[in-house]
Amino acid sequence: MGELTDGAPFDPFPDSGMFSASRPSAVAAAWAELDTEVAATRAAERAADPARAAAAAADRAARAADRDAARQVSMTVPDDVAAVLAAAREVVEAVTPPGGAGVVAPALLARVRGLQQLANVVDTALAHAVRAAENAQAAEFDGQKSLRSWMPGHLGVSPATASRLVRAGRTLEQLPQWDAAASAGRTTPDQTAVVARVATPARLAAAADLGVDVHGDDGLDATLTACATGPQPEALPAVVKRTLDWIDPDGPEPDPTRRRELHLSRDTDGSGGSAHGRWDAVGFEKVLTALTAYQQAGRTKDDDRSHAQQMADALVQLCDNALAAATTPVLRGNRAHVAVTIAAEDLLDTDEVAGSARLGSGQQVSNTTARRVACDSVITRVLLGPDGMPLNIGRSQRLVPPHIRRAAEARDGGCVFAGCTAPSWWCDAHHVDEWIADHGETSVENTALLCERHHTKVHHGYSVRWDPDGRRWRTTRADGTEIITGYPAGAPTCS
Repeated sequence: MGELTDGAPFDPFPDSGMFSASRPSAVAAAWAELDTEVAATRAAERAADPARAAAAAADRAARAADRDAARQVSMTVPDDVAAVLAAAREVVEAVTPPGGAGVVAPALLARVRGLQQLANVVDTALAHAVRAAENAQAAEFDGQKSLRSWMPGHLGVSPATASRLVRAGRTLEQLPQWDAAASAGRTTPDQTAVVARVATPARLAAAADLGVDVHGDDGLDATLTACATGPQPEALPAVVKRTLDWIDPDGPEPDPTRRRELHLSRDTDGSGGSAHGRWDAVGFEKVLTALTAYQQAGRTKDDDRSHAQQMADALVQLCDNALAAATTPVLRGNRAHVAVTIAAEDLLDTDEVAGSARLGSGQQVSNTTARRVACDSVITRVLLGPDGMPLNIGRSQRLVPPHIRRAAEARDGGCVFAGCTAPSWWCDAHHVDEWIADHGETSVENTALLCERHHTKVHHGYSVRWDPDGRRWRTTRADGTEIITGYPAGAPTCS
């Protein structure tokens, strides 16, 4: 250790008190004394005037209740919509006209026509509301990125329906005359979906650059509307196609892969799903060749399956082989695999229990199907106690280990944020009580599955908490109000 010029020893790392708890800071002591004085003053004020304190508390509670009511306005049906719902219920409950076939048929056809027109009007009003909500970025209020992602989780509609409504709202915004006809119920949602192909801002701008009168009395908007509402509405797709060919005679960009798309949709009842897609010529040939090879190899004597059934089985067989080969990409530390979650008593039950097992995508299958899958699978046992949260490794490890993640996946099945339908393999394992700030443990109880977007939301004001009574997750906004999905309990219902 060196020497200073005055003979005092030189310490290169002096103790400033930062790492010592033996000498209390004078500043800390002063703050503690001030806190004590403030607390004593407030206690004296409350003791001197308990009525005033009670009134102030009641006023704060009333203001908080008013704020909560205002924040939950998204769950309150507007008066004009409630009146229409009540009238619609009367229409649903109306009695079918009596009489013979010759008398009933015209009345029933008129009823179908009128109700279809009513449905067109309601669908147009819904598209307007969706577009307004999209322009206002209203989905962010409930932590969602867009109306496309908000509607399936909050309203129970399919992703395809949500996408159609978003496109319809944009289309009606671009074509005022078509919008007027749709608002009167004279055009259908299907027809709006057809004209949506040409009613994009870029294509309408390209048409205007070519000298087309888009919004005039004899313009493109009026022509499309007249075709849809005229004596030959079936010609509308051909008119739209000719318009597109004229606007862009060279066709799409030369990159063929940009035409490829595949849509997979789960059935609303959780019993299966459907798919539809489109490929360029070479991509389609590859898919067709691979599936045909499996389809031909899988044919047996007296095979009574249709060609469509054989091709569907061929696609499943192709996926089976890929998963069994373990050459698929790694998802969340594991090779892609089919996961089935089922209670032990249901798995061992000799009787069929419908919907007792849950697949990773959220589909429900029977215990018989689960046993068939288990014949050639690895079975992982997850023991759940009365509170449903038995696995815990304390704070000895920050990263969630595989066995705790599997337990969380068995419990949650996907992202736990209200209204989100992201599957488990899209999700991060989130510490509900943070590891550093809250000294949270690495346990099943303290682990929640969140997709990337909602994991970020939770770290920026939103929160998720387990409700042990309801045995489900609840999501709250940054202002403390809960995000609620579904429809208002007091709304008119049809029975």
